[in-house]
Amino acid sequence: MFIDLLTKLKNAQLAKKRTVEEKFSKANKAIADVLEQAGFLNKVEIKGKMPKLLLELHLNKEKPIRGIRFLSRPSLRRYTGYKDFYKVKGGLGLLIVSTPKGIMTGQEARKAKLGGQLLFEIW
Repeated sequence: MFIDLLTKLKNAQLAKKRTVEEKFSKANKAIADVLEQAGFLNKVEIKGKMPKLLLELHLNKEKPIRGIRFLSRPSLRRYTGYKDFYKVKGGLGLLIVSTPKGIMTGQEARKAKLGGQLLFEIW
């Protein structure tokens, strides 16, 4: 699940590591791609062969992950419409949303007029 991926990224950032390896899944890959576009990751690579694919994530030292707040979890899912998306930390953070068109930031979902499940905030 994406919660493990984000916790590993934050802990690796605090331990001053450069790369993190995580099991490959489509959800992990989609979240890593969004974080790469936002500048939290330098590079996302897929390593290994089927069925043991791994994601190798290269952390960005210039834009570290300072905090994460999980909004949905397996026991409590939170959904909202695109009009209710908000700015995180006054625009310095990102709201990540799972929509019918895939995982994207809150700003992208608002422009596309897509609501969905609130996953997490990152700053």
